[in-house]
Amino acid sequence: MTRTLADVLAGTGPLLLDFDGPICAVFATVPSAEVAAQLRHTLTAHGAPVPEHVAGETDPLQVLRYTADLEDPKLTARVDEQLRDAERQAINGATPTPYAREVIVAAHHAGRPLAIVSNNADTAIWAYLTAQRLTGYIAHVTGRIPGHPELMKPHPRPVADTIAALGTEPAACVMIGDSPSDIHAARTVGVRAIGYANKPGKRQRLTTAGADAITEGSHGLAEVARLLHHEAHPA
Repeated sequence: MTRTLADVLAGTGPLLLDFDGPICAVFATVPSAEVAAQLRHTLTAHGAPVPEHVAGETDPLQVLRYTADLEDPKLTARVDEQLRDAERQAINGATPTPYAREVIVAAHHAGRPLAIVSNNADTAIWAYLTAQRLTGYIAHVTGRIPGHPELMKPHPRPVADTIAALGTEPAACVMIGDSPSDIHAARTVGVRAIGYANKPGKRQRLTTAGADAITEGSHGLAEVARLLHHEAHPA
């Protein structure tokens, strides 16, 4: 059974956030399906097989993840670089998630170090943070390791690396993510996890993945922001 947001946040410090979803919609103006198709074209142009499940994939990160199975490091690096360029371009039209800024600012004022743990490229993440004037609130960014899609979440390494960079312990942290991979990565390391169910059907998937609490809907982060604001400015 999931707990309340207040229970999960209580007694913790650093806040870890996934990027695409909890902070913004990366491909809001650049269709992700088009980017996925471009990556597939690169695969076929280099003679790589494209199985059925990849041929219909609309998530470019999943196409990149597939390249790890090809055992062709140069091709994987090429596709990764192509996706990094596409993400960086897409960031120009990325739309902020409602109440994400409020969560970030409130966490900062509450004295909680805030880090981003993402499967997206760190160059795109920093570009967004700079454009939104949020860099001063962020203690650390962990993006995907170039050329190693096998280490993307749900692999626990991104979360573990972030905890090490912050100089803290897993039990002190809380992660907010909108996909089962976020929840799996956090729980594997021993980090509490809040599932952000920003689309229909996600609540069940995030709960099944092991989320400690769920917040949902277009204003799902509003309650998190309120709790953090109260923590920073107790009555």
